Amino acid sequence: MTFRSIRELRTLVRCVFPKRRLFIRFGNNARFVRLSPARYALAQAGKASLIVWCLTVTSVLILDSISSANVRGQAEREQAIFEERALALGKERDQQAMEALAAQERFAAAMEHVSSMQSSLLALETRRREMESELQAAQTTLRRAMDERDAALSALTALQDQKADELAGMLDLLTLALTETVGERDQAAAKANEAVRLAGELEFELWQRGEESDRILRQIEDALVVSVEPLDGMLRAAGLDSDALLDSVRDSHSAQEEALVSVAVSTMGMAPLEDAIVRANRIVDRIDELDHYRLALESVPLAMPVQDDFRFTSPFGRRWGRMHKGVDMAGPVGTPVYATADGVVTFAGWQNGYGRIIIVKHPFGLETRYPHLNAIRVKVGQEVARGARIGDMGNSGRSTGPHLHYEVRVNGQAVDPMRYIRAGRDLL
Repeated sequence: MTFRSIRELRTLVRCVFPKRRLFIRFGNNARFVRLSPARYALAQAGKASLIVWCLTVTSVLILDSISSANVRGQAEREQAIFEERALALGKERDQQAMEALAAQERFAAAMEHVSSMQSSLLALETRRREMESELQAAQTTLRRAMDERDAALSALTALQDQKADELAGMLDLLTLALTETVGERDQAAAKANEAVRLAGELEFELWQRGEESDRILRQIEDALVVSVEPLDGMLRAAGLDSDALLDSVRDSHSAQEEALVSVAVSTMGMAPLEDAIVRANRIVDRIDELDHYRLALESVPLAMPVQDDFRFTSPFGRRWGRMHKGVDMAGPVGTPVYATADGVVTFAGWQNGYGRIIIVKHPFGLETRYPHLNAIRVKVGQEVARGARIGDMGNSGRSTGPHLHYEVRVNGQAVDPMRYIRAGRDLL
């Protein structure tokens, strides 16, 4: 910058910020201070900076208060919507449980009906075989009588050229015997006709029984149309390998008891009922598969640990800078706490932070935890079933109020319990 430019800049500053005198009065005395253009410009810049800073701080405080109010309002609305949804889902779960129980009762009645029909079919088959035996005996008697008649006629022809007097007497005797034989033949024919009539009636009754059996099988197949795909989807929604679970259940189940025996029907000389046998065996296989799913689902924590009224107060996930490994369900002290699946109690006592806690081990590497209890109703080593009351809700340990901190762990790793609860709503 040249000397001339510096002089022009000083001239501009003097024009914009001329010299000032600042008068200061102290009582009866007065003094003044001269302000050069540079000092006057510096004072104006400081005043402007102070005004800008005050405006900035005021704006930030106002925006922060508005944002906090909006966040609190949104959180309250979301909590109210969540509580309403939880109550509706609870009612829907109860209704589906009642429908499942009714379907199971209908299935048991249908199986009893099938057993009764099989017994009736066996009795009818036995009667038909008896009638066939009687018919064969009558036909044998008739053939023997006709053979005797033919033999008598042959003997009569041979004796006609011999003794006439003896022939006449013998002819009378043969005629009498022939008359008796014809009578026996007529009786045998009548019995044969009766047997044919009874066989026709039996065949018609067997046809009716077959139609009835076919109708019953169709009803059972319709009852079992419910595919295992929803159950498979339920297990996969919970993050479990359904194929591995079923293989484990099949191994343990086959080691404990016999599988359902395949259906075999005694035809007793009739053509085998291949279609009925295949359909019945298919039904038995589907029942066996559904039973394996039932055993697997009983060992997976799909139920709610609290059945009475409660509030969800904290979900699974990060909270206050650290991981919250379960869901909190708040309610009155003493609210019953139930096991969410079949298992064995591995711990029941006090732990730091958790207070009174129950730990239940389930198959497939699953484990559920129930901390902050007021009372423990089980002991270590005890087997518990889903829905069994194991403790009471409390406020023990590090807790801010009466609630249950419910955890689900897979191979020691905490997972979101709501994933299992949501997966079990269509089942329980």
